[in-house]
Amino acid sequence: MTPEDRANFENAIGWSFEDDELLERALSHRSWCAEHPGDVSNERLEFLGDAVLGIVVTDYLCRNYEHLAEGELTKARASVVNAEVLATVAVDMCLGPCLRLSKGEDSSGGRTKSSILADSVEAVFAAVYLDGGLEVAQSVIIGLLSERIARAASGPGGDDYKTRLQECVAQRYERLPRYRISDDGPDHEKRFFATVLIDGEQFGAGEGASKQQAEQGAAREALQRLEAKTKTDLSVSTDAGESPALMIGVDGA
Repeated sequence: MTPEDRANFENAIGWSFEDDELLERALSHRSWCAEHPGDVSNERLEFLGDAVLGIVVTDYLCRNYEHLAEGELTKARASVVNAEVLATVAVDMCLGPCLRLSKGEDSSGGRTKSSILADSVEAVFAAVYLDGGLEVAQSVIIGLLSERIARAASGPGGDDYKTRLQECVAQRYERLPRYRISDDGPDHEKRFFATVLIDGEQFGAGEGASKQQAEQGAAREALQRLEAKTKTDLSVSTDAGESPALMIGVDGA
């Protein structure tokens, strides 16, 4: 690993290692250790990194996607915490050029093999955790995965509130919901803020680590407000002697 390779890698993950030996171990594939007796492979770090990755992503999902049910959370996590995704993340991390491989593994394209890259990403996450602590590991992992997590969470159920709101508004108003987005903070910790307007009136607001997440929160709040308004309208109409079924028909006209 050249100084340039290391600089590119550390810039990509947003962390500079204090323990050089720990970093070298995280980058040492077992094929390297077979040619360099005495060096330790990254397999134990990979084991630890798998656990660190799991808890960080699970915690992030639970904190930021409260609308998702347990089954949807499980699916979202699985779609991010897998070898295929981690191999792609390795490219974002500029990890390949930094790996310590045997001459044979290197010549056979080991620096681009998905299995090697995915395992090494987990080892690096463990090394970050050991070098800087859990908070640093969270920052690095979420910095690399937040957009992928947002896409995973927007699958079936993830867009549910926006879809339900649009359907609800289409029945009651002439115009569909409109979203306004703003953001704040540095690129690696940016927060997005969304408001949703219905017929020119703000009905909901939300925030999150992505535009989609912020819009989802705003749609959820707006839908709750619309549902509460519908109940109030029904109550008033019932007190006035109107049929609730008739009132719903008018609202849906």
